[in-house]
Amino acid sequence: MARLPPLAVASGALLLLFVSVSPCRAAAGGGPGSVVLPVSKDDATQQYVTMFRQRTPQVPVKAVLDLAGTMLWVDCDAGYVSSSYAGVRCGAKSCRLLKNAGCAITCLDAPSAGCLNDTCSEFPKNTATSVSTAGNIITDVLSLPTTFRPAPGPLATAPAFLFTCGHTFLTQGLADGATGMVSLSRARFALPTQLADTFGFSRKFALCLPPASAAGVVVFGDAPYTFQPGVDLSKSLIYTPLLVNPVSTAPYGRKDKTTKYFIGETTIQLKGRVWREKPTDHFIGLKGIRVNGHTVPVNATLLAIDKKGVGGTKLSTVSPYTVLERSIHQAVTDAFAKEMAAIPRAPAVEPFKLCYDGRKVGSTRVGPAVPTIELVLQSTAASWVVFGANSMVATKGGALCLGVVDAGTEPQTSVVIGGHMMEDNLLEFDLVASRLGFSSYLPSRQTTCNNFRLG
Repeated sequence: MARLPPLAVASGALLLLFVSVSPCRAAAGGGPGSVVLPVSKDDATQQYVTMFRQRTPQVPVKAVLDLAGTMLWVDCDAGYVSSSYAGVRCGAKSCRLLKNAGCAITCLDAPSAGCLNDTCSEFPKNTATSVSTAGNIITDVLSLPTTFRPAPGPLATAPAFLFTCGHTFLTQGLADGATGMVSLSRARFALPTQLADTFGFSRKFALCLPPASAAGVVVFGDAPYTFQPGVDLSKSLIYTPLLVNPVSTAPYGRKDKTTKYFIGETTIQLKGRVWREKPTDHFIGLKGIRVNGHTVPVNATLLAIDKKGVGGTKLSTVSPYTVLERSIHQAVTDAFAKEMAAIPRAPAVEPFKLCYDGRKVGSTRVGPAVPTIELVLQSTAASWVVFGANSMVATKGGALCLGVVDAGTEPQTSVVIGGHMMEDNLLEFDLVASRLGFSSYLPSRQTTCNNFRLG
């Protein structure tokens, strides 16, 4: 009996879908111009969660947002009831195009969404815990709202949306009540590409992550970025290229071997050749870092992706805080401490190294009165300015800590921009033009993610 390692396979070609659409904003093909997902922050896990409707009869599904991953996965073990699901057969074109898929050839339990014979299989992964397993690829009804404010609705519906069945143990470590993960990656089977192909709008999405006790949004397609009170950011974003890590980094299978995996009563037979996971994360070209306008001395080679696929900078909604390679972390904290020399320090609070007495730090519209951190992208004209609200973390003991975490000396990625640094920033991921648009901190423009309006 083989034990499943933590796996995640590269995405394959997109399955084209026929859709039924409720009355909503029209795209060129008669479908909606955009669809949305509401976003909230889970205090206990620091994860960002969303809700959508799925199955027949439709039920609400709570899932964690992930800028990585290969496709949507949901728990099919715990009470998945639907009259509209269908397995993707091992010989189907979509399964063949996926190439890295296995085939579930035997299931000894009663047929269900998660237990189907001769069904294409993939490897859903909980990227928060790095646990993965095999699961059936199936289709079912998926509905998303087309408006956000004043209330979500009406719904746009895809009757045969492709996703992977996970197992209940994969949900361990997710926010309470979450039964899956929504992939927002560049993969062909992730939501941005499937939705664009399904509804006929542009292959792009905008992400606005909220702080705790507020609302945020993911907008797929062609929608104006309008916020109350009358703030339109559609024409004022700063753009930088989205990069692809070209190196495959994780070996998963062998050409000369057929392997059977056992998940409860389900047997997964893997066929094929050696394959590797191709990164589907969103990378950007970080060229340097400034603190209070002063250049931080960092090893520039760490900011580039080397021949082994190591280094570079990516964005992650699963990482709650920004994570830096050790020498970069040391340089940034040293530079920040120098600029904050007049403020009394406080004992370090894990996982942070640099903390201050929060009572001694002033407050501004853009958060604590601390030095700015600039992420220098193509040039100083394309800098992402990080203010105190996104750089500092208030702890329960009253300390105010610089929210960057030491990744050690040999991380796979040198800089991982975490969720806290992205909160109340509008980020547009244009997958056709391969560019990231960013607004910087919205309260500096007298609005927030909570004020996004569509409808």
